[in-house]
Amino acid sequence: MKLEMLSRLNGERAARRAAIIITDIQSGEQRLVGQDAIAQDPLAPLLDLHLTRGKSALVEHDGRQFFLTVQEPPLKVVIIGAVHISQALIPMMKQLDLSITVVDPRTAFATPDRFPDVSLLTMWPDAVLPSLGFDRYTALVALTHDPKIDDPAIITALRSQCFYIGALGSRKTHERRIERLTNAGFIEADLSRIRAPIGLDIGATSPAEIAVSILAEIVAAFRNERRGSA
Repeated sequence: MKLEMLSRLNGERAARRAAIIITDIQSGEQRLVGQDAIAQDPLAPLLDLHLTRGKSALVEHDGRQFFLTVQEPPLKVVIIGAVHISQALIPMMKQLDLSITVVDPRTAFATPDRFPDVSLLTMWPDAVLPSLGFDRYTALVALTHDPKIDDPAIITALRSQCFYIGALGSRKTHERRIERLTNAGFIEADLSRIRAPIGLDIGATSPAEIAVSILAEIVAAFRNERRGSA
């Protein structure tokens, strides 16, 4: 790979944008296509298909073979709430190499002792979340059960392209949440993106079981979205 292309690829990675390296098998020539430029490329349908699948592949176009090397940003999960469920959830997420940030202004809960080896921000969500860069590779998990903390985070997520928004709470709690967000100007199409009560319905009761249901729902949301588009 040429130095100029490597520099461009590193730039795309730093900006958390997907990119595809196209290698002509016959000539060995390579080019890099950023996510925003796919529609203008001669291989656009193939590039879009394999970016959607998130997998590199050998393809054929007009009698020539090309290898598509798909580069995607790592999935990022922002957890709102330094709670027991978060403590159970984080070790599982680390097994999937997810990038994890915990946000909770309540310093009695958000301590390094309770959350070692993880990015821990003891700030109010509305102050810190805009700097975290929500994108289509980001999931939001709201777990505090406190509207003053959860709602600003959910609002930030709804205004972004993040692929998953989940919120803890009963159906009645969510009805009140929907009412508040409707009053804040969101419409039904926006609010339907929120998964609440959070997690797959597996009859979970303990923090660990709820954590399993949340992680499964996040994985399903990411993978099913791409299968449905492929």
